[in-house]
Amino acid sequence: MRHLFGKNLTQKTMEMTQQIGRIQRDSNTPTPHETLTYCLYARKSSEAEEKQALSIDSQVKEMLQLAKSEGLEIAEIRRESHSAKDSGTRPIFKQLVEDIEKGIFNSILTWAPDRLSRNAGDLGRLVDLMDRGCLKQIRTQSQSFTDNPNEKFLLMILCSQAKLENDNRGINIKRGLRAKCDRGTRPGAVPLGYKLIRSTEFGKPSEVIVDEERAPFIKKMFQYILDGCSGQQVNEYLTEEGFQTKRGKKLTLSMTYRIFKDPFYYGEFEYPKESGNWYKGSHVPLINKEIHKEANKRLEVPDKGKWGRKQFYFKQIFKCAHCGSGITGEEKINRHGKLYVYYKCNRFGRTKCRSKYISEKKLIESISQIVNQVKNTTFRLNRRITQEVEKINQIQKINYGKNAKTTSPLEYIRYILKNGSGPEKSDLLKCVKGQLYLRDGEVVMG
Repeated sequence: MRHLFGKNLTQKTMEMTQQIGRIQRDSNTPTPHETLTYCLYARKSSEAEEKQALSIDSQVKEMLQLAKSEGLEIAEIRRESHSAKDSGTRPIFKQLVEDIEKGIFNSILTWAPDRLSRNAGDLGRLVDLMDRGCLKQIRTQSQSFTDNPNEKFLLMILCSQAKLENDNRGINIKRGLRAKCDRGTRPGAVPLGYKLIRSTEFGKPSEVIVDEERAPFIKKMFQYILDGCSGQQVNEYLTEEGFQTKRGKKLTLSMTYRIFKDPFYYGEFEYPKESGNWYKGSHVPLINKEIHKEANKRLEVPDKGKWGRKQFYFKQIFKCAHCGSGITGEEKINRHGKLYVYYKCNRFGRTKCRSKYISEKKLIESISQIVNQVKNTTFRLNRRITQEVEKINQIQKINYGKNAKTTSPLEYIRYILKNGSGPEKSDLLKCVKGQLYLRDGEVVMG
């Protein structure tokens, strides 16, 4: 029954098309009192399904020749490079519809019906314009559609056929991608460290092989992390070692972290991303899963509580003595899970600066020594430190008697720089009149 219905519908459509053709040959010319003002609309998408369509310039050329031969009045030419498979996504087409509603145009000249619509939404707008009398005619290279039931029906069939082709193509593409994943090949570009060798034999899939030039650097990146380096340090080391992408560019910091996160390097991949669909790759892994897991564990940002207590206060008060760049702070977890902070030159504009790092502990000790030496130059600050130290020692004596430990001004300064608030630290550093520098892993005063 279904087969017969499909056959009868096809025969009926063919008969109707032939009948419309005869009607159009007899009544294709507008009535004398009716003036048709055309907008020539040319569209071509960059997507794969429209690679066989004429280019926009070719469409315009062909339709201008048709207009000249048939005496059609073209008021304006509009071009658009956009897919028509989704409704309401083409700005030029949307403006064309609005201009037809305003009466600026009352007809459209285009290469084929599918240039106007490949979706039900835009097709419905065109038919509605015809029903309301705003759109008098759609003229194509071989057909004409007016406010005639048969002609509108044929227009809807042709545009619906284009939508059906799109839908089926989408289903086939998804099925092909799933089959590709099942074979162990991730769709899309291969990551750094691999090459894609396209097959020259029909039916034989392409092959992903190891890039012998860049793969050793990728392995070295993970080893750097296991050795205690940060992601930024790894990026700097690879830049100094001359590592380049396939396009001959330096590896950016964001690309560095994407490499560390990519499971492709231990032989697996998820497709699509965040879908939960995991596949075993057919390519050769560069590292094992344990190394990938451990490296990413060390790159994890500490929880909010730990992160919040470190503001990298000292990066604002001194500069690099070698290149004059600013100083930046970094928080890192070592292989034993301990959190620590260090400061280093940010190498602004000088990527080859070899200034050494300094831990926050050592930095505080160095600045404490400097503040202790120059505090006498600031009477108010020196008096406050002396008073605070005396209070602490009195409390210690009350609590512990003869066993009480005596706190020195240096210890007090060290405590404030380590645990004090921002204003408390600023008060201590006011007595340092000269510029502080980081030189060879030491804090010095210029």
